Amino acid sequence: MAGGRLLSELQQHCPDRYRITVFGAEPGGSYNRVLLSPLLGREIDTEALITHRPDWYADQGIQLISDCRIERIEPQQRRLIDTDGQAYHYDKLVLATGSEPSRLGVAGETLPQVMGFRTLVDVDRLQQLARKDTPAVVIGGGLLGLEAAEGLRRLGMDVTLVHRSQYLLNRQLDQDAASLLQQQLESRGLKFELGANTAAFIGQQSLEAVELQDGRRLPAALAVVATGITPNTQLAREAELACDRAIQVDAQLHTSSPGIYALGECCQFESHCYGLVAPIWRQAEVLAKHLAGESIRYEEVPVATQLKISGIELFSCGRINTDSNGAVETDGSIETLCYQDPELNDYRKLLLRDNRLIGAVLYGDVSTGQWYFEQQQRGTDLGLCLDQLLFGPDYCDELLAAATESALAAQPSIHESSCNTDDNPDTRPAQPAASNAA
Repeated sequence: MAGGRLLSELQQHCPDRYRITVFGAEPGGSYNRVLLSPLLGREIDTEALITHRPDWYADQGIQLISDCRIERIEPQQRRLIDTDGQAYHYDKLVLATGSEPSRLGVAGETLPQVMGFRTLVDVDRLQQLARKDTPAVVIGGGLLGLEAAEGLRRLGMDVTLVHRSQYLLNRQLDQDAASLLQQQLESRGLKFELGANTAAFIGQQSLEAVELQDGRRLPAALAVVATGITPNTQLAREAELACDRAIQVDAQLHTSSPGIYALGECCQFESHCYGLVAPIWRQAEVLAKHLAGESIRYEEVPVATQLKISGIELFSCGRINTDSNGAVETDGSIETLCYQDPELNDYRKLLLRDNRLIGAVLYGDVSTGQWYFEQQQRGTDLGLCLDQLLFGPDYCDELLAAATESALAAQPSIHESSCNTDDNPDTRPAQPAASNAA
């Protein structure tokens, strides 16, 4: 996805500057991995995922070499070698090698029915192995695990999801919102084992069960491991590029080797690694503009998380830090506002300090999420609309606008303050306090 996005940005900012060759280990062009879950559940077909078809590359004058794996990089010679020994020269090289599913490192993980969920090939194999009313286990209660579980359920499998945390999506939700999500998914037929860890995959030639650390065994004909991602850094490490958790890059996405760049899930900027789309899209824009000759820097900016799990919409931004029991960590200065409508499956929680929003979690109706995010980033004093804040901008904007007008009206006019000089600081009108604007 990162590579495809970069190509689109390059066509926009410098379409004729480079002769571009794209190498892809998978067959075909670029596709949208976000849509793998509905593809798995046969809600959409493969064509709906494709973002850049092979003929698009040809139309743009881009050479696409798909189903081709690069074996090594030779930075001193500015050369790539593929698995067939074919050599390719480059002037500039961009690594968008992405990531692969993290492994658990337990016995039986190499059984053929124990899989990841990252590619079109994975989806094709899962669909072939899935059998109606047979048991499947998904390990990992993050976004990818939930999507895989729902996709297998739609194929008719009896699915149990195992998650080591006490509640689902523990990085994006608080415990109350996660409980609502769990209840809604359970009503569809999914089962959950929370606070549980996988000890082994049981079977000789084929998978028979997933064993938990407490000794229990969950019957399983198929298992999907979705416990996170590991950046693909092997090529970079073997070429002696600087790597930490991922390939290290600077503000122009440049690696430690001249002429080599990296972006997306395979790169690390400062201490940050990536899995969400928004920052990767910004990286693609920055790198394309840099390659076009513009002076530009990539910077980390706060992002809100908006997810859609099988039709259930979720939103979070800012601080939702929770301890292992799901309670908000607080020093006593945080005020919590909460609203819940069980009949509509609508839930909102807002966290404030000194009348300023520091975090929000929405479940169900997330239409006000972006507005909350904007208030958090601006550091808006929301003290005048605390009673209405849970109901969003329709109830708050008028009050906030009136407060702003009153504050402006209270400031001295230009004529009134013009007689004051720096030589007499005691007579200068007080300046308004600087806002905490992002």
